[in-house]
Amino acid sequence: MTDVKITRALLSVSDKAGLADLGRALARHGVELVSTGGTAKALRDEGLEVRDISDLTGFPEMMDGRVKTLHPKVHGGLLAVRDDAAHMAAAADHAIGMIDLVIVNLYPFAQTVAKGAERDEVIENIDIGGPSMVRSAAKNHAFVAIVTDPADYGALIAEMDAKAGATSLELRRRLAATAFSATAAYDATIASWFAFADQGQAFPPALSVPLSKGAELRYGENPHQSAALYLPTGPAARGIAQAEQVQGKELSYNNYNDADAALELVSEFRDGPPTVVIVKHANPCGVASADTLIEAYEAALACDSVSAFGGIIAVNRPLDGPTAEAISGIFTEVVAAPAADEAARAVFAKKKNLRLLITGDLPDPARPGLTMKTIAGGMLVQSRDNGRVTRDMLKVVTKRQPTSQELEDCLFAWTVAKHVKSNAIVYAKGGSTAGVGAGQMNRLESARIAAWKAKDAADKANWAEPRTIGSAVASDAFFPFADGLLAAVEAGATAVIQPGGSIRDAEVIAAADEAGLAMVFTGMRHFRH
Repeated sequence: MTDVKITRALLSVSDKAGLADLGRALARHGVELVSTGGTAKALRDEGLEVRDISDLTGFPEMMDGRVKTLHPKVHGGLLAVRDDAAHMAAAADHAIGMIDLVIVNLYPFAQTVAKGAERDEVIENIDIGGPSMVRSAAKNHAFVAIVTDPADYGALIAEMDAKAGATSLELRRRLAATAFSATAAYDATIASWFAFADQGQAFPPALSVPLSKGAELRYGENPHQSAALYLPTGPAARGIAQAEQVQGKELSYNNYNDADAALELVSEFRDGPPTVVIVKHANPCGVASADTLIEAYEAALACDSVSAFGGIIAVNRPLDGPTAEAISGIFTEVVAAPAADEAARAVFAKKKNLRLLITGDLPDPARPGLTMKTIAGGMLVQSRDNGRVTRDMLKVVTKRQPTSQELEDCLFAWTVAKHVKSNAIVYAKGGSTAGVGAGQMNRLESARIAAWKAKDAADKANWAEPRTIGSAVASDAFFPFADGLLAAVEAGATAVIQPGGSIRDAEVIAAADEAGLAMVFTGMRHFRH
């Protein structure tokens, strides 16, 4: 069986977009329209002749509409194999007519949850009859066309016009694949709601993650890899994936990954002063807060102007013209901002390859959620690292108490270190990173690299000394030996913030006391792999 002429269509939709045009197109081809409740009314309001589903089944819609299409005269008409004599004989014996086309989109479950509806309303928006019809029609796609997305109405109409009211097997196969994806995502959304929102489970026995493809990307991390962006189908925090791209060429896999890292870090400062984050290969290479956005950018850039070339920038304030002019001074891949004024947009318009992303409200860094990482043969799932440290949570473990400024620098460095690949060492002074050491196999090397970067930055800027002099240093995990701490002392740090918890804490504290450092423990680590 290839082409199938459509003589009867069953329509039952929550989303009425495009319904009128579709109904008129079907009527033009002489298709009998069978429909339910609100869909039937909408079609009749357009002057179309519609047969009620109750007339087809011989049973009224009942139980507040919960039961209307769950009937053999519906599913028999969908599932009958047309070239099977026994199937057609059974259909004839029970007066079951064939249904050649089903137009269904499902109750708006995700939208109902998103608007904060009460539990009873959420439950009522679990569609039963719709997914049943979709699955029946999709299974029997050799004979039945199933359309679940209004975006496919045009393709259906075009094919019927080209084939005198018939559909091809190729189209029906494609529509069936779309239909099964739709019901799978729908059920996954419901399962997720039950597990997380209704039952409060952290890790349910089966994890369903409903996603829909947002875009295919040019390639993955490397040109020989393929990639795509998928978006959650249910309620989710807005982020880089939902940002509006104002200009610039298509975003790559690495652009998305780096821009996400930048946005997540700058969001830590969403209630703070103007802050700029510069990221390269998912690691911050410069972060600064200041009285103005342009001052913050200049301070962040000065931390590591070499790595900033070709980097990703995120800011926590609407982007203004002067800051955009400063950013345009070097090659930048992506800039993400909550908003951008006309002056900033005009500046960037001259840089045709620069991508400007408007994010709207920054995501809440303290929000709950899960992170996932594939491994060979499985997937690792954990809660988001939304841990945060405040001054009153810090424990001073050295003889010398930190000054107020040192505490401020400690907390700034700690916030940045949370977003640096482990082993992470971050020096900070006066609301700006001085040096960042990321991703080394031991903490000592990270401390040395961060200090070397600070010295290099000072040489390039013709400063009298590197900004590590008088800085605070953050370590994302405890110092297992005193050597990493001593490297920080050598770099000029005067205060240290670290989790503590090493069997050699006493040795490290003694080294800090001997050097005259102030050191605080957070009791929390931030490994980031």
